[in-house]
Amino acid sequence: MEQFEDRVAVVTGGASGIGRALAERFAAAGMRLVVADVEERALAAAVAALEEAGATAIGVPADVAVAADVDRVRDRALEAFGAVHVVCNNAGVGGGSIVGAPLELWEWVLGVNLYGVVHGVHTFLPLLLEQDEGHVVNTASLAGLGGVGGLGIYCTSKFAVVGLSESLHHDLAARGSNVGVSVLCPGFVQTEIGRSDRNAPSSLRDWVGSPDAVATREMAAALAAAGIPSSVVADAVFDAIVERRFFIVPHEHVALATTRARLEWMQGGGPPELDATRAVQP
Repeated sequence: MEQFEDRVAVVTGGASGIGRALAERFAAAGMRLVVADVEERALAAAVAALEEAGATAIGVPADVAVAADVDRVRDRALEAFGAVHVVCNNAGVGGGSIVGAPLELWEWVLGVNLYGVVHGVHTFLPLLLEQDEGHVVNTASLAGLGGVGGLGIYCTSKFAVVGLSESLHHDLAARGSNVGVSVLCPGFVQTEIGRSDRNAPSSLRDWVGSPDAVATREMAAALAAAGIPSSVVADAVFDAIVERRFFIVPHEHVALATTRARLEWMQGGGPPELDATRAVQP
């Protein structure tokens, strides 16, 4: 895409963190915004701040794990603005270790992180294909490029998002489509991902209070606090849309090192020794 003025961007998980920064970056480029989030109070505050800064924006409460909610986001976008040009399937939650994890944790994390992307692509891609213009950005993670002990459920969801996005890239290329797709794979960013279990379903109440969950939450919060500003990630996403670049890796040195380490393991070497603190600064 080259033109952004008066075009329409949809951002899920847009009330905070990377999503909020994406909305602000698109607004700075003159785009009209459809911001979706499961936290209605935070969503209202984010939309009010965007409007106060001069943006044209609407907020749509939505749980991206529910297909009908994502359909409602599309319907509100078309009702308000008549078209959609950029779709950021960004909403996400943290996870935990595979060992001893309740099935409900798998269902929640995959529902938001993976099916949120599935629903976004399923719902919005037909619009983009019909107009033969637009861009889809799917938020994955460095955890989608290499497995991490203690975060296996999160990694599973993000690996799937990378695979989905790569396959979609090839599908669009085979059609000769002008619709672009990118996958965002950041390391630690200054967001509230460490507190994402505040939105966990009641069925996970016991897990949220477990020692493993508390330890994971505290570690993630500390690393996120030391990470890069979400505005840096938003700038990288915007540039990738302009340049039609597939991989968006704000922590490029870690992404490349992780990929090389997996290749060496595949060729008979030992498993990588992962140091999460390397994924803090670019």
